[in-house]
Amino acid sequence: MVELNDKQEKFAQAYIIHANATKAAIAAGYAEASAYNQGYRLLQNQLVQERIEELNSELETSVDVIDEIESQYTFAKQQGNTNSAIKALELLSRIRGNKSDKEEITHEELRKRLIHFMEILGKDEIETLVGRCKFD
Repeated sequence: MVELNDKQEKFAQAYIIHANATKAAIAAGYAEASAYNQGYRLLQNQLVQERIEELNSELETSVDVIDEIESQYTFAKQQGNTNSAIKALELLSRIRGNKSDKEEITHEELRKRLIHFMEILGKDEIETLVGRCKFD
């Protein structure tokens, strides 16, 4: 195991959870004002990088966990609890990994995804959002 000080270890563990250096730095106890810089600096540290890789290799995702999150998403969606549904989707995204930002998407696929997200948000929320749009 790589030897780190307490804050570095906390940062590495938090980085596994958040996948965001600033959030991990805050979780490790660094001041919010300096968290961005501290996070960047820590990610440049070879020992911290090795510890993050070590922690990643120790992670084992159980199919049961994924099934449970998917069940929670379905339940939240059916109950109209938008925030819980979105949180479940966020967790699933972290577990499964986000697709590349350079993903080619067809117009039809975009429409399908928009409809899916609109169904999650619900009619009232969609009407509110459409009212805030500034169409030409």
